[in-house]
Amino acid sequence: MELRLLLAFILMGAVLFLTPYFYKTVAPPPKKGPVAAKTEPLPQPGNAAPGKTEPAPVETSAAAVTEPAAPPVAAANEQTQAIDTNLFRITFSNKGGVVKSWLLKKYKAHSGAPLELVNTAAKTELPGSLYFPEHKPAVDVNQQLYRMDVDGLTVHFEFSNGSVVARKTFQFSPSSYLLDVTTDVTENGKPVANEIVWRGGFGDMAVANPAGAQQTLRFDVSESKLIKTGAKVAKNGPATVTGNYSFAGIEDQYFVAAFLPERGTAVSMTTFSDQAATPLETKELPFAGVGVGDGGASHLSLYVGPKDIDTLRSVNPKLEQVVDFGWFSILAKPLFLIVNFATDHFIHNYGWSIIVVTIVLNFILFPLKITSMKSMKKMQALQPQISAINDKYKNVSLRDPRKAEQNQEVMELYKKHGVNPMGGCVPMLLQIPFFIAFYKVFSVSVEMRGAHWLWVTDLSQPETLAIRILPIIMVVSQFVMQKMTPTTTGGDPSQQKMMQFMPLIFGFMFYNLSSGLVLYYLTSNLVGVAQQLFFNRTSLAAVAAQSVQPPKKKKDGKK
Repeated sequence: MELRLLLAFILMGAVLFLTPYFYKTVAPPPKKGPVAAKTEPLPQPGNAAPGKTEPAPVETSAAAVTEPAAPPVAAANEQTQAIDTNLFRITFSNKGGVVKSWLLKKYKAHSGAPLELVNTAAKTELPGSLYFPEHKPAVDVNQQLYRMDVDGLTVHFEFSNGSVVARKTFQFSPSSYLLDVTTDVTENGKPVANEIVWRGGFGDMAVANPAGAQQTLRFDVSESKLIKTGAKVAKNGPATVTGNYSFAGIEDQYFVAAFLPERGTAVSMTTFSDQAATPLETKELPFAGVGVGDGGASHLSLYVGPKDIDTLRSVNPKLEQVVDFGWFSILAKPLFLIVNFATDHFIHNYGWSIIVVTIVLNFILFPLKITSMKSMKKMQALQPQISAINDKYKNVSLRDPRKAEQNQEVMELYKKHGVNPMGGCVPMLLQIPFFIAFYKVFSVSVEMRGAHWLWVTDLSQPETLAIRILPIIMVVSQFVMQKMTPTTTGGDPSQQKMMQFMPLIFGFMFYNLSSGLVLYYLTSNLVGVAQQLFFNRTSLAAVAAQSVQPPKKKKDGKK
């Protein structure tokens, strides 16, 4: 009996074990419904009787076991935390896990306080908020109270409501403008693509037209090209692009926030247009904003700091290109490097360096100026002969064919004596390229920002005095130079009157330009006055004038 009972149990066990392999479609009895409901993640449609729960498929139950709900994580109230490095002071808030203030310690605002890079007057989402270009989670993670943990120079944020989980980490270094930023968002265990943003304004709000100076930028590796985009591209809504970028971010006139992905990672970048006021201007203007990410779990390096060429190059060689000298970079960049070298190694003041470099440039160009001065002196000496030609045709109208004969006689006179009628424009033409180059230098070089010289507190900005001294001195120097320059107007009163107003016109143009640019032009004028004085007191002027004099008539009876 015991042997038969043992065989019976073995056969029963075999039947129970092997039956599922031969009869896979057999469903559990309806009575087991409540048990199945415990492992069912979502209600399944079916024809179950009222009060009964239809059993879930085996696969669904397995998924529910491998993807359990995350435990809730949140803070009870809003908290702020300041992080200090040698270069930054950043204030974080756990409401949204965002940045409320980002101060640069080595760069000052006009008040003398550390420069604030966050536009505190903007009403948009703060830097560090998250943007979701594809699918937005069911809960707004930018309004939640994150749990904030601080470990030295690392700030970690975490929030979870059971289904949506959001994490952020900001890791700083003691003496670097570069930090590491990670973001990770999931919903029901699945990653959600996100971008970390900087919106509402970035950088120095005291520059002229701060909204116009800000734009998003990215370096496209496939095109080997730096691409910049203004707020207008997003006037109808956020504009997102994706590609292989060395960096992507936002810039203003002198500072940049650039996200650098891990090598070979595809990056998405979104440009926003945010209407915002500033602490200095109540009128709302369209500021460019940016969002950057590389998927559901982003790991990016972030450079936040000045557009200093050496610093940018040390972070990423391509990042140096954000210092954009424009189409005139062939002259502007070498000019900046020369002034910067002179300041760093010899003079230690940008104002005096500009003066010294301007003097050197003017003396290098002096041989060309001598040629121009000779031409001007010859034209002045030829005025009596030109006046005689003009008198000959004084009753000829502009439409008369003989007017062409008058012009032909004048040009033949110039040609005979080797005079270039445009020679008087050479000094001005020589200054124009350097003027444009210096203009670009003061527009993009953060080194010039806040540079002092005598009473000037910032060479990149107009003087802060009630009456600006440099433009007034420049106008006076222009009058002096005009008086010393040989007159070639042929005594035409209308031309002479127009020329008298030229210094005033220049003064009006320069009055609101950067002090460094006015200092350059003033120095050029003063050097020009000295060179003209030198030329007038040498025999070169007399020889030039004598060379165009008509031969003296011989007396009767003498050969």
